[in-house]
Amino acid sequence: MSAPVAGAAPPRPRPWLSRLARAVVTVAVIAAAGGYATRGRWVPALFPAAPVAESDDHDHDHADEAEQVRLSPQAQKNLRLATGPLQPETFWKTIAVPGVVIDRPGVSDRGGGAPVTGVVSRIHKVAGDPARPGEVLFTLRLLSEPVHQTQTDLFKAAQDLTLARAERKRLADIGGAVEGKRLIEADNQITRLEVALKAYRQELLTRGLAPDQIDGVADGRFVTDIPIRVPAGASESGAKAADAPPVEVQELKVELGQQVQAGQTLCLLANHRLLSVEGRAFRDEVPALERSVREGWPVEVDFGEADARDWPPLGPPFRVTTLANTIDPDGNTFRFLLPLDNQARAVERAGRPLWLWRFRPGQRVRVLVRAEKLDNVFVLPAEAVARDGADAYVFRQNGDVLDRKPVHVVYQDRQHAVVADDGSVPAGVYVARSGAAQLNRMVKAQAAGPAGHDHHDH
Repeated sequence: MSAPVAGAAPPRPRPWLSRLARAVVTVAVIAAAGGYATRGRWVPALFPAAPVAESDDHDHDHADEAEQVRLSPQAQKNLRLATGPLQPETFWKTIAVPGVVIDRPGVSDRGGGAPVTGVVSRIHKVAGDPARPGEVLFTLRLLSEPVHQTQTDLFKAAQDLTLARAERKRLADIGGAVEGKRLIEADNQITRLEVALKAYRQELLTRGLAPDQIDGVADGRFVTDIPIRVPAGASESGAKAADAPPVEVQELKVELGQQVQAGQTLCLLANHRLLSVEGRAFRDEVPALERSVREGWPVEVDFGEADARDWPPLGPPFRVTTLANTIDPDGNTFRFLLPLDNQARAVERAGRPLWLWRFRPGQRVRVLVRAEKLDNVFVLPAEAVARDGADAYVFRQNGDVLDRKPVHVVYQDRQHAVVADDGSVPAGVYVARSGAAQLNRMVKAQAAGPAGHDHHDH
């Protein structure tokens, strides 16, 4: 290659070389930007570093979220979620003794008997009908010879008394010594007849005749049919008798046209307002019962009602009033009684009230007798605690979020769950008092799901 000649003009720049330089610079800039944007992929491969531990705060947040469930207002309504504060209180562990509701001995049941011999000519009340004191149950056609004879004697005595009084008046009008002696005899005769009349009236009253019927017999209107009425003491007495539930004809013992004897039972009347709970305890349960009687402790009765909120609260606490001193040889059990005041409400049917009783004889119950005292514990409904193997949980309310908290259950029965006040959940916080089992299933389901946090809303 020859050297350039001195004094010659410099060579002209080439356009394609300038364009090539600009292209190279542009590619380099694009490559650098792409490398910076994707540095997270190739830097760890070229320059590996030790892994950095995640912060404790992140771990705790994730753990808390795994123990939470968020409920929408609609979901809370669907679960019928109820919440309430935790308050330390005293709880009594109990033993459950089987029992049954029975008629109160000597009070609830009574028989309606025939006061005289007769034939049942009419039945006014049948089994299941309500009956108030004074209402007619049966009508008897009299066959009793003594009753007919007493009516005859009463009529004759009434007529003789009328004649004796008229004779005395005539003697009193005449006067004189002789008439004075006869006047004394007339007074004595009147006295004897009045005594006889009282005796005849009393006998007819005892036989079941009403006072107006007896007055009619004295005037010559003899009674051939006698009504059998509900006794005056069979139901409530006093000013509230009209509003009180009536007695009930529980069973008929006779039929229409049947001849009955004096004193024979015609029907059974039941007053379901005053009942008793009869419990049957085994030998090893008797000490707890005896202690309840000595200490005067109340006894709880579980009637197994689906919803007792429809009825008014029961009266004073149940207490054992009778404890048998003998053992039933059939079941090897002790019998004890608790008085029960029943409740009723009236429903109009066909223009008359139909009484619905809250408790009925024959109803099975559980009698809960105190055995051990637990102080400073949280007493919750049984549905407020969820069981998962050996673990037990309650759900603390935090707005629309419910946090699952492990607790120690010291006692649980069908109605109550007793939780220890050990600091796992502090006093005063609000917890769900129902639906704990459903909430626990929701927590477990969202923990097993692939989306994690996206499943917290329900």
